[in-house]
Amino acid sequence: MKHATQITCLFLDIGGVLLTDGWDHLARRRAAKAFKLNWSEMEERHRLNFDTYEEGKLTLGEYLGRVVFYQKRPFTRAQFRRFMFAQSKPYPQMASLGL
Repeated sequence: MKHATQITCLFLDIGGVLLTDGWDHLARRRAAKAFKLNWSEMEERHRLNFDTYEEGKLTLGEYLGRVVFYQKRPFTRAQFRRFMFAQSKPYPQMASLGL
């Protein structure tokens, strides 16, 4: 009988595994409502830019410049980023796997 190899390392995606999907369509809808943005326009701009951002070909600042800050807004990039980052919540049961 073979002995099982002990698992010593896990490689995990963060969004949807260690954290909730922080910037999914529900989070974007909440952002549109909170910042009084046109949802359909924001969603179309997101659709056109997110894959490029996710591939690392755009910085977060460039992504936000194309999706939200392509025109003057009554809120700052920092305020929007704080809201955006606050959408990610930890999955405690996943974090405890490594302990």
